[in-house]
Amino acid sequence: MPDSVLNPAEQAAEKALKQMFACIDAGKSFRLEAGAGAGKTYSLIQALVYLIEKRGSDLLRKHQRVACISYTNVASDEIASRIDRHPAIHSSTIHSFCWAIIKDFQSHLRKEIPNIESWSERLKEFGKEIAKQKIDYDEFGYRSIDEFHVSLGHNDVLVLFVKLMEFSKFRTLLVTRFPIIFIDEYQDTDKLIVPALKTYFLDTGIGPLIGFFGDHWQKIYGTGCGKIEHSALDIIGKESNFRSAPVIVKMLNRMRPELPQHFKDQNAEGTVAVYHTNDWIGTRLTGQHWADDLPAEVAGTYFTALKVRLESEGWDFLPENTKILMLTHKVLATEQGYKNLADVFPYNESFIKKEDSHIAFFVDTLEPVCIAYSNKRFGEMFAALGGHTPAIHSYSDKESWVKDMDKLLELRSTDTIGAVLDYLKHTNRPRLTESVQRRGQELEQLWQTPNDEEPSSITRLRELRKVPYKEVISLSNFINGYTPFETKHGVKGAEFENVLVVVGRGWNQYNFNQLLEWAGDLRSIPANKMETFERNRNLFYVTCSRPKKRLALLFTQKLTSKALNTLISWFGNEAIHSLLA
Repeated sequence: MPDSVLNPAEQAAEKALKQMFACIDAGKSFRLEAGAGAGKTYSLIQALVYLIEKRGSDLLRKHQRVACISYTNVASDEIASRIDRHPAIHSSTIHSFCWAIIKDFQSHLRKEIPNIESWSERLKEFGKEIAKQKIDYDEFGYRSIDEFHVSLGHNDVLVLFVKLMEFSKFRTLLVTRFPIIFIDEYQDTDKLIVPALKTYFLDTGIGPLIGFFGDHWQKIYGTGCGKIEHSALDIIGKESNFRSAPVIVKMLNRMRPELPQHFKDQNAEGTVAVYHTNDWIGTRLTGQHWADDLPAEVAGTYFTALKVRLESEGWDFLPENTKILMLTHKVLATEQGYKNLADVFPYNESFIKKEDSHIAFFVDTLEPVCIAYSNKRFGEMFAALGGHTPAIHSYSDKESWVKDMDKLLELRSTDTIGAVLDYLKHTNRPRLTESVQRRGQELEQLWQTPNDEEPSSITRLRELRKVPYKEVISLSNFINGYTPFETKHGVKGAEFENVLVVVGRGWNQYNFNQLLEWAGDLRSIPANKMETFERNRNLFYVTCSRPKKRLALLFTQKLTSKALNTLISWFGNEAIHSLLA
């Protein structure tokens, strides 16, 4: 198609594709930097299609494949389906990819596992060395050891992969099997992996062609490597935005001038607006993590008032059309019905990200089991239990299952988290994870009585057990996207017609007034605060880049004049409004 009939976004995309194909033809590693809405996945798919057409048959003849590594199973499956699961392409998560390579090095794994710090204590408890056990790994990543098997955790696989990269035989096998490696969402690649790729491949010039696809401004996970720089990489900037209306794209370009984006339709309608609460005359919150924010009930009043205002301007708050992103801790928890649960984690977001072992078990295992049972989808229930169908040989076996599950559903609705945990300890339906069991045992055996010397994790567990379990149900619904609200991390990669962002305090890692002050004068950022700045900047950018048509921000946190000036420079003076509730 001639350039004359392409819109500006398409022209920019075509330019990036040509650069990428040239790198592939030359065997040159590259980094394709694609901002929000640029169509990064499309570029990745086009690269795979190009390789299939050019080299697919040759790769298969040599028993080789292109490795396409994604951050999640969902992303991996999507990529595989879009190339019709071509046998020349190996699409998987980073953990699955690493395991596929290291699993054949059983003797090396047996030697290295005891050197992993978290395994040394476990082996002491086991009382024996790893001898001839088979080393296994599955998607659940549960660690275990017995006379015949050792099961690895997710992080173990990455650690062992990096360790084995030291051996030339291992690297030769890797390159022989996968002469080309593409990494999707490269900025989220574990920090353990990237240095090894640089040291053994990019530094030496010997190894696979590596293509990094992503956007370092969308790195919002703590374990991610962020921006990857190396002299061996060609840098390709994809300057397109196929998602958002011009008014939003122009705002993003002012926020990020080093990667300007061209929009698809210059006539597409849209709006951007910022609402602040600086004119509220009451007493604001104090404390390190809450300073200058509105009290939760006042913030809720402002939130309700803004919703009414936006609805009068044509906003539709149906979940399928609009997402509300709460970058404020207590308002979100109150609105969603898990305030007491959030109070157990007052200064961090581990429960939202399912980094707490109990929350992960509830949301990823227990709730899917209960929901499937309630809907009489027993196949789904057993899949949620780990795919193991229990032995049901008689009517009494069935009765036992029904009795236990019915009681569990009752406890979920009427009792506490502690009551549910105690019940599951008795029934094992579903079985508590190892980490949940271990923390429960510590509480029972070592810290039965509260005291000042107990670990914070035990104190937190005491408080967690008191919370009504129905708050877990509310949290699970929120995390899984069953409400108009969304987690600030869960929204990455998604797009919506309209987005309302509520910005406040309460998160120990985020202060958006400070971000805006720093962004207005990059020279003012302390050298030791650059990571903090980037973490806040990236999250703000991700949230602002989700909508197609309408974007509105409500700041419950008081903004300084410096912060307001930054917002004016990005959004325009006409888009800044003082809101009175």
